[in-house]
Amino acid sequence: MSDSFIFSTRWADFDPNNHMRHSAYNDYAAESRVRFFGKHGLSLQEFNKLHIGPILFEENTKFFKEISLGEDIKVEVLLKAASENGARFKFLHKIYRGDGKLSAEIEIFAAWMDLEKRKLIIPPQIVLEVIDHLTKTDDFEIIPMKQK
Repeated sequence: MSDSFIFSTRWADFDPNNHMRHSAYNDYAAESRVRFFGKHGLSLQEFNKLHIGPILFEENTKFFKEISLGEDIKVEVLLKAASENGARFKFLHKIYRGDGKLSAEIEIFAAWMDLEKRKLIIPPQIVLEVIDHLTKTDDFEIIPMKQK
């Protein structure tokens, strides 16, 4: 079972055409990531204590079905890929309308950064254990690490 989160959309999420703004989809995906980590014991405060945070390299969105003003949505967070050491990862977010139809998919490619040294790192074991709670996509893959 994947981790999922329910949100009530807001008036501010929509444009003058009553379409949910493209950036609102990405905001809900980001909030779902924060909630996922918090649910498993890694709040934003815990990340600050560890002096680490994610850094995004790519964020790709595919739109399928329109979301209506005031509609509740569900966002699933899945693990699409990870390097063997956990330093890099891809999450897939599936956003569903209130009627259960898939509205959008957002894929992110990211890594972990030491917030003091401002350098990419291998995350602490606690982070790897939390990510291990995510359901893997059917096409999950290992991200190859570049050779120096």
